[in-house]
Amino acid sequence: MSNRRSWLKGIAALFVFATLGPGSPAMAQERAPVVFAAASLKTALDAVNAAWTAQGHPSATLSYAASSALARQIESGAPADLFASADLDWMDYLAERKLIRADSRVALLGNELVLVAPAGSNASAEIAPGFPLASLLNGGKLAMANVDSVPAGKYGKSALEALGLWDAVRADVAQAENVRAALRLVSRGEAPLGIVYKTDAVSDPSVRIVGTFPADTHAPIVYPFALTKDATSPSADAFLAFLKGSEAAALFRAQGFTVLAPDKR
Repeated sequence: MSNRRSWLKGIAALFVFATLGPGSPAMAQERAPVVFAAASLKTALDAVNAAWTAQGHPSATLSYAASSALARQIESGAPADLFASADLDWMDYLAERKLIRADSRVALLGNELVLVAPAGSNASAEIAPGFPLASLLNGGKLAMANVDSVPAGKYGKSALEALGLWDAVRADVAQAENVRAALRLVSRGEAPLGIVYKTDAVSDPSVRIVGTFPADTHAPIVYPFALTKDATSPSADAFLAFLKGSEAAALFRAQGFTVLAPDKR
């Protein structure tokens, strides 16, 4: 494992050197933080990064994927300075392996789980136990993130089980690698319905929200952020502090997130 971690870090360093060159002015600046973030954070975190850069800081390098995939990449030695997960489980996974700085961990954001349809669809439903989800699919697929490992998929399966619907639709589920991939299946009309976060629906005008899953049908949707144990960027701590600040909070709220941590002004 240690050899693989060293190899991955070496490859990343070579990439930076080859891209910037030894005499590049950017090499003389502090290295920007590398952030591994859940795919559902993309729209909001891109906006936060733009605000951070506007203050004169080097733009963070943002890598988006399923929380499960990112956590395993960090475990394998991928050179991330900060990890933002869409659930507590994958942050706990890294914490148990002592791969994050425990004192930096913060439960920053909350979200809601929604049922979406293409914008031109006339699907309607009141999400409650036994609502006719299978009939609404009408032979089509229900787009979801992977239900075994990706947070949005796990929340979605839990909600369907709580509503007594999972067995009726499980054969019709189209599982995607992450929640934004599930969203695209709906926005492109490849699936008549999908289960995503509220913030995903807000980010895409090609879909509309059919209904919101009751909060008591799944675990609370919490996004923990933390610096990794091997964080090396001198600006990583400052970027995390910016994420917890009032300017970032406003941008997160604009995308539909609930800000759980107090704004640091």
